[in-house]
Amino acid sequence: MNRASLEKRPDEVARMFDDVAPRYDLVNDVLSLGQARGWRRVTVDAVGAKPGQRVLDLAAGTGTSSEPYADAGVDVVACDFSLGMLRVGKRRRPDIDFVAGDATELPFADNSFDASTISFGLRNVNEPRKAIAEMLRVTRPGGKLVITEFSQPVFAPFRTVYTEYLMRALPTVARKVASNPEAYVYLAESIRAWPNQDQLAGWIAESGWVNVEYRNLTGGIVAVHRATKPSPAESPASAKLRRRSSRAAT
Repeated sequence: MNRASLEKRPDEVARMFDDVAPRYDLVNDVLSLGQARGWRRVTVDAVGAKPGQRVLDLAAGTGTSSEPYADAGVDVVACDFSLGMLRVGKRRRPDIDFVAGDATELPFADNSFDASTISFGLRNVNEPRKAIAEMLRVTRPGGKLVITEFSQPVFAPFRTVYTEYLMRALPTVARKVASNPEAYVYLAESIRAWPNQDQLAGWIAESGWVNVEYRNLTGGIVAVHRATKPSPAESPASAKLRRRSSRAAT
C-alpha cells in the first residue's frame, strides 16, 4: 500500500492517489457522511462561471468537481498530477479536458482562465503558496480564485470531537471501505496539520490576490476562500486595503 508522508513529496502523493482512484469518490461520500456533495455545490456557486467561460479545476482527480461546469456549458480543464485519477475520470467523462500537471508549475499560459479553483487538494501540495501564485499567474485580471479546503471548526468543543473523528474513526471506517486505508490515515493527518482559515487567507493575500474572503461550512470543518486577481493598474498597497475576511458559518 502506498502512503505519502507529511513532507508531501509529489511522487509519493501521486502514487497514493493512483492507488485509491477507482473507489475514491465513493469513499469520500462515506467518510464525509454525505457532506462532500453539498460542499462541492457551494464551491461551484462561489466560482459562478458562465457558459463559454474557461475554468481551471486544479487537483480535479476523477473530475467529479469538474462535471457541474461541463454540464453548464463552461469550458473546464480538469488538471491533476495523478495519472490514475485522470484515467478514471476520462473513462467516466470523455467530454471533459483532463490534463496532467503539477500545481506548482502549471502547464498553461498566463491569463488563460476566467477562474481557477481547487477543492480539497491544496493541502496535498508540497509548496501550497507556490500553487496559489501559479493560479494567480494563469487567471486573467479580474478573474476569480476559489479554494475549498478542510479547516478548523470554530466551536472549541466541536473541534475536539472532530479531531477525534479524524484520528480514530476515519481510519477505522477507511479500513472497511477503502482499497488503501493507509492513504486515509495520511489524509487525516494532513487535515489536522493544515493551517486555519485566517492563515490560508493570509497566504492568498500575500500571493497578490485581492478581495480575499472566506465562508465556513459545517461549522468550519470546511472553508471556501474566494479572491480576485487585480488589474495591472492596482498596486500592492491598494490590494491590501481591499482585503477582507467573512466568517459567516453555515
